[in-house]
This record gives sequence, structure tokens and C-alpha cells, in this order.
Amino acid sequence: MSLLVLCQWLENTRPAVALRDSVWMFNLIETVHTLGIVLVAGTIMLVDLRLLGLALKRSPVSDVVARGVPRTLWGFGLMFITGWSLFSAEAVRLYSSPAFRIKLVLLCLAGLNALIFHVTVYRKVGDWNGEVIPARARMAGLLSLILWIGIIAAGRAIAYGPGYDKT
Repeated sequence: MSLLVLCQWLENTRPAVALRDSVWMFNLIETVHTLGIVLVAGTIMLVDLRLLGLALKRSPVSDVVARGVPRTLWGFGLMFITGWSLFSAEAVRLYSSPAFRIKLVLLCLAGLNALIFHVTVYRKVGDWNGEVIPARARMAGLLSLILWIGIIAAGRAIAYGPGYDKT
């Protein structure tokens, strides 16, 4: 089964059709999706800015991470559930959207960046928590900022890209 066939099937499921045909439900879910993105990107960017030494300088990195991660995970759950719902209602249209594909690639890269950061350099946060942030941690923060700005820009560009003219 091809990915396009899977998208066609998903788009024709009862929940996807109901969401697409609803006068207000799609917009409501899209709004909640945006709130999830704000929660995820906001908490991640606070950590990134702390790693870069541009914000929360008096707070240890471990405290900023400890306070941010639970909120990030809640926001990610919200973003994933609502994003999947929105995708299901427009799967075929999004299948051919370059901006959507870019967004997914950037999301994967952001997740990989976070995973690598947490299993490598962050494991030794106790050694550098109150001192100079290691270059690898600063690079992870900078890369994360760039990726999340790209994710948000690509997500916004979906509605303006080729093949997405709503009728």
C-alpha cells in the first residue's frame, strides 16, 4: 500500500469527514493545535536561550529544564493529538505539500537534537550547571532554536503553499 493510498483512506474515515465538514470544529482544533505549539516552542526556547546565556542567567540549567520538560511534554501531546486530527481531515492535500514535508523533517531533526542533547552533554549538567555552558550544549540550543523557528514557519507556510488552495 502506498503512502498516498493510506492518506486517501485516512481522509475518508468517518472522524476525518466529520471534522472536515464541520462548520467550526476544524478551526477549534487548529486553535488548540496552535496553543500546543506555543507551549512546546515557548518552553523549549526558554531552555535554548538559557543554554545560550541569553535568558534566565541566574537559574541553573537543570532547574530550567526540570521546570520546562513537563510543560513541553504536555504541549507536545496536545500538539500531536490535534495535529493528527487536522492531518486526517486533509491528508491527501498535505501529502503533496512541500511545506508540510519540510515541517515533518524539521520536527524529526528537532526531536533527534533533543535526544542527542539529553543522552550526551546534559548527562553531565552537574559538572557545568553553575559554570560556563559547554560549547556542545550551546550548539544544541542554537540548533534547537533554528529548527523550531523553521517548524513554525513551515507550518504557517502550509496554507500558502502549492496545492493548498481551500475551496
